[in-house]
Amino acid sequence: MGDDGADKTEEPTAHKISEARKEGNVCQSKDVATVVMLLGVFVMVRIMIPTIYRYIISMLRYILDCIAHSEYNPIAGPLFYRFILYALVCSLPILLVAVILAILSHGVQTKFNYSKKATKVKFSKLNPLSGIKKVFSLSNSVEVLKNMLKISILIVLLIFIIKDKLLPIARMLNMAPFNATLLLLSFIWDLILRVALAFSVIAFLDYLYQRYKYHKDLMMTKQEVKDESKMIDGNPEVKNKMKQKHREMTNRRMMQEVPQADVIVRNPTHVAVALKYDPDRRGAPYVVAKGLDLMALKIVETGEKNDVPWIENKPLARALYASCEIGQEIPVDYYSAVAEILVYIYRQKHGELPA
Repeated sequence: MGDDGADKTEEPTAHKISEARKEGNVCQSKDVATVVMLLGVFVMVRIMIPTIYRYIISMLRYILDCIAHSEYNPIAGPLFYRFILYALVCSLPILLVAVILAILSHGVQTKFNYSKKATKVKFSKLNPLSGIKKVFSLSNSVEVLKNMLKISILIVLLIFIIKDKLLPIARMLNMAPFNATLLLLSFIWDLILRVALAFSVIAFLDYLYQRYKYHKDLMMTKQEVKDESKMIDGNPEVKNKMKQKHREMTNRRMMQEVPQADVIVRNPTHVAVALKYDPDRRGAPYVVAKGLDLMALKIVETGEKNDVPWIENKPLARALYASCEIGQEIPVDYYSAVAEILVYIYRQKHGELPA
């Protein structure tokens, strides 16, 4: 026989996945986040270009005014503060979009999982031996191939863009600076769109690979599944002992109620059901104890010691045992049969029915 734990052939359990998420081990593709941020940032830059241009012109005019007036020093405090203000106005929207898109792209992939353990500093990661092992790992090899593919695609796209736009770029020498800048930005935007499209394909394939790798890493051996089941559900031997003790406690409490019963319906040694009728508390007779075989004999024996009468009725005993739990009122279908028994018992004790 082979070792059950030799191969990871079992699907990861919900508990294994949950524990992995607590450790910060989640499925995500960095390339997806990169493509989303790339598109978002450059769309925001394109929207902000008129504002950036306006603030640059305003800043240059302010510097020239400072130089034109001898009483102002162009590197004085006001110039510095104005530069910081303009830089923040132009850059903050772009940075804000980049941060939001980074959070969303990672959050959507990981279902906004947060792990305290993942944020802790682990000095074991500084071990050079483990670092060398990672260099030659399959995961790192895939990353190297992806980066080489990205660089190759980028180079090819640059060659095609420059080849197609070489003549328009040469004509920019005779254009006004503003128009030349707009044309150059349109070339850059065209390049960004093509790069984003190509990288989107890579990101999609990388996401599929990351899902496959994540699932494969979480696969479990048969022994791991057994150990996890024991850890969650408890050792079967311990559970059986607990169930046995619970049954013993239930039986003891049940036997304490037998002396309070009005009648025991039996069959004749295999089944016994003790019934009680208390019109002040219940609307119908209810079961105070029931049992099979040895437990049935104990119920009858306890009843005889406490002068509890018994009636032999095989069909009724079996029906009551199957349809009623301890403490439960008998079903309506058995009202008539049980009522006849209680009347019979009362007449045996008292000779007549109460008025």
